[in-house]
This record gives sequence, structure tokens and C-alpha cells, in this order.
Amino acid sequence: MSKDHFEHKAGTYEKDDNRVSNVGNIANSIIASVSLDRNMQLMDFGSGTGLLLERIAPFVKKITAVDISKSMNAQLAKKQASLGCEIEILEIDLAAADICQKYDGIISSMTMHHVKDTEAMFGKFHALLNEGGFIAISDLDSEDGSFHTEDTGVYHSGFARDSIAQAAQRAGFRDIEVKDASVVRKPHGEYPVFLLTAKK
Repeated sequence: MSKDHFEHKAGTYEKDDNRVSNVGNIANSIIASVSLDRNMQLMDFGSGTGLLLERIAPFVKKITAVDISKSMNAQLAKKQASLGCEIEILEIDLAAADICQKYDGIISSMTMHHVKDTEAMFGKFHALLNEGGFIAISDLDSEDGSFHTEDTGVYHSGFARDSIAQAAQRAGFRDIEVKDASVVRKPHGEYPVFLLTAKK
């Protein structure tokens, strides 16, 4: 099993007001950008402690939380019963694992920069969706590498919006849009965050 890069910070992960505010902005952007309904089953890729999915939960039937970190999943499990829809937790590396289930949508917040092969991941997202399903993927715009002050398994210093949109297009997605979602403010700078939405 690979190293749990978040083991030392899982317990205090939600005490960072900037982080919580950023995910709140991303959730609001997703809610405004895609049609959600109470029959939908979604996947939250890189779900962590559930900051994003707990905001989306009241609008859908079920969310499958997918995260490689045992410690982050443990934090999510503590509040699982109090969330606004059914929650299933899968502790897997989605880059390496295969899932038989199909989803109506895949949401993700600040996870793609931890994925080595983003092209392959978009292909996997496409395969995991029902026809007409959506992705709503949020991450950092290209930055100078200063966003992460510690090693949490980072492969990309953000993404150029046209490049990530093209990766989604090559995977077969249509109706691709990339828009402003949030700004992360740190003592040493401000980091814009985008939301990419698309349909299968």
C-alpha cells in the first residue's frame, strides 16, 4: 500500500478556514453548473474528509466516496450517518483499481494534481459514467509550485485550463466548460481555482 500522505493532517484537516471556504465555493459552483436530482448516484473522487460531498449530499440519492487515504476515510466515516444522502466509502487507488458500478456524475475537488496520468483518469471517468452523465472537476490553475509547502504526492503544479479541457475532450467528453470557481488565499500568495464540467 502506498504511503498515506494525509495521515498526520486528517484530524485537523477541516480546521483550516481557507480550505473549508474554498471547498464551499467549489460546491456552490458545482450546484450552479450541473443539474442535480434526488435520484442521482455520484462518485466523489478524492473525497478526503467529505468537505465537498457533504455540501452536495442533500441534492442527490447516493455518493460513493473514493479516496486512497485510510486516515481521511476514517474522518469521513465519523460523520457518514449525519450526511444528507447515502454514503459509501471505497478505500482504493482509482488509477489502479477497476469499479463495476456506473455513476450519474463524478465530482472532485483539488485531487487531480495528485494524479500522475490525468489523461488516463479522464478516460476512466468517461467509462464510469452512465450515458449523459457529467463530470465536475475542480483544481488549481497553473502555479509556480509554491502552493504545496509539503509533499502530499503532488504531480502537477496546477493545470492550464485549455490543456485540461483538451484532455477531457480526448477522453470523449462533450459540452466542456471551464470557469472560475474559487481563490485559495495563503500567506505567500493567491491561487485561482477552476471548475471543469462536461458530459458523456
